[in-house]
Amino acid sequence: MQGPQLDADQALARLREGNRRFVDHVVSLEALLSHARREDHARAQRPFAVVLGCSDSRAPAEFVFDQGLGDLFVIRVAGNIAAPSQVGSIEFAVEQFQTKLVVVLGHSNCGAVRATLAHCMAPAETSPALHAIVDRIAPGIAPVLAECGSGGAEACMPPAIRANVRATIHNLRAQSDYLRYAELQGGLRIVGADYDLASGAVDFFAMEPLAWQATS
Repeated sequence: MQGPQLDADQALARLREGNRRFVDHVVSLEALLSHARREDHARAQRPFAVVLGCSDSRAPAEFVFDQGLGDLFVIRVAGNIAAPSQVGSIEFAVEQFQTKLVVVLGHSNCGAVRATLAHCMAPAETSPALHAIVDRIAPGIAPVLAECGSGGAEACMPPAIRANVRATIHNLRAQSDYLRYAELQGGLRIVGADYDLASGAVDFFAMEPLAWQATS
C-alpha cells in the first residue's frame, strides 16, 4: 500500500537528497529495487513530483535525482519550454496523482538556449518546427541579451538558462487556470532549478511564491 502523497516541502527535500547522492556517485537501494517492482508499477503509479526538463541526453531527471520507477512524472522537451502539450501533461499529473511539486529543470550548456541566442544575434532560416521552439525561448531571454549581448552568446548562457526557466514558470501559470488555482488553494508549488552538467549538482533558484492573489 502506498502512503499519503508527499507535500511540496517533503517532495523537494527528497529531490535534494537524491541529487546529493547523484553528485556523490551513490545510487540508492530504493531506486535499484524499484526495477524489481515493475508489475506493481504496471497496475498504478503515484509520482511524488513532476519534472519539466530538457530533452538533452545528459540531463535525465530520474538519474539526476536518483529516483526509481514510478517516482517522477517527467516531461522532456528541448529547452524545457511550456507549449500547450506540456502544460496539459502537467495539469494531468497534478490532478490525477495529487502531486504537489512541479520542477522546471534547466541545465548548463543547453543547446536550445544557445541556438536561440545565436538566432537572436544573427537571425537565420530554420524549419518551422525548430522556429517554434526558438520563438518560445526568445522573449524570456531578451532582457539577458540586452544586458550582456555585447559579450557574445557564451557570456549570456548562464543567465539566459535561468531566465528561460523563470519564463517557463511564468508561462505555466499564465496558460493554466488550473495550475494557478492549485498553487493558491491546493498546496501545489512550482519551482525552478538549474542542473550543472559537469558537477551533477542541481541548484533550486526560482522559489518565489505565486504572485497572483486569490479572489473571492
